[in-house]
Amino acid sequence: MPPASNSADLMLNRRILLVLALVMPLGACASLRGVLVPVSGTVPGATQVDMLVATTRKQTDPAELFSGDRGPTAAFANITVSIPPPSARQIGEVQWPRQVPGNPATDFVTLKADVINRDQALAWFHRTLRTVPKRQVLVFIHGFNNRFDDAVFRFAQIVHDANAPVVPILFTWPSRGSVLAYGYDRESTTYSRNALETMLKAISRDPAVGEISILAHSMGNSLAIETLRQMAIRDGRVTPKIRNVLLAAPDVDVDLAREAIVDMGPRANRPAFTLFVSQDDRALAVSRRVWGSEARLGAINPDQEPFRTQLEQANVTVLDLTKLKAGDALNHGKFAESPEVVQLIGKRLAEGQTVTDSRVGLGDRIIQVTAGAATAVGTAAGMVVSAPVAIVDPQSRRTLGGHIEELGQSASSIVAP
Repeated sequence: MPPASNSADLMLNRRILLVLALVMPLGACASLRGVLVPVSGTVPGATQVDMLVATTRKQTDPAELFSGDRGPTAAFANITVSIPPPSARQIGEVQWPRQVPGNPATDFVTLKADVINRDQALAWFHRTLRTVPKRQVLVFIHGFNNRFDDAVFRFAQIVHDANAPVVPILFTWPSRGSVLAYGYDRESTTYSRNALETMLKAISRDPAVGEISILAHSMGNSLAIETLRQMAIRDGRVTPKIRNVLLAAPDVDVDLAREAIVDMGPRANRPAFTLFVSQDDRALAVSRRVWGSEARLGAINPDQEPFRTQLEQANVTVLDLTKLKAGDALNHGKFAESPEVVQLIGKRLAEGQTVTDSRVGLGDRIIQVTAGAATAVGTAAGMVVSAPVAIVDPQSRRTLGGHIEELGQSASSIVAP
């Protein structure tokens, strides 16, 4: 019989191989070095996303700007991304250059990539905030296996495709961008909590800020949830300007997430939480095996107990995207790659409404649009409202151009009484 240590190593190796088999495609499209080196100009019809970046990564050469190593202090950058004309891309896609420099007519390219100091970052923030009608801020926190350029281009895509007038801030933490660095990435989220908390407090102190929304993906949800918990414990509550927290495919243990939200205090003192789940998320299936946990939060079935009751008690709204088909073979990035989901999120944030508000057309449905046809997806779970909500209200019908067809299943919305 082999020694226990050898058996444990064998099991770990099997898990690593499983991770490699399933997660390797995540980084395959972003292997070209130097995409953040600015090009000389863009083309007619292309659009630009100008963002502020706050990071706990270590600064490196201009080809990458920041590596996967941990920096000694928080650093900042101002980056402008050019996105190809609509005729050259599909909503939800990031067109990576095949060679450097990229072609702005067909690729995502960088027009500006300046490392700046804290004072310059605050100046950019104050200046940009004045151009946004409702003074809204969107903070994006990426997930596991993301290089710096991965995070920049993905956030640019989300901001562009959501078409929401927000001040875009990318918070990027030290990820190795390697499927073999799961443990390092996980500990990097813990390393980054203080920096994220400091940044959120700094922008919330600006009296001109209307509200702040946080969109976190995958492992980035652990950083977001634990940072807000830490803030609540330290200050007695989460800063009131943080209104919405969107948890996309969270790679977080269900029990830990529940306790963290409870630790944020009474419901009135907490942000509105919206959870995007997909039971066919293959990346989270791997994570569950690695951790040996019952379930990862982003892959639960919200209709089943104990999840249904727990979500009701925590006042978390759930959008079940299991039946929604996107371009991600792992089904781990549906929130950004589904045109309807990313656009609907953007519209609601632009209108200054929480995504959980049943009056704004989400109600008990979410709409998937494919090749001009719209279908409802997901299942309603634990919905408690005073009156039934139509599949899409008139405002949403106008948004979708009238292409509404009731097919499939309904999306889940769990709202506590």
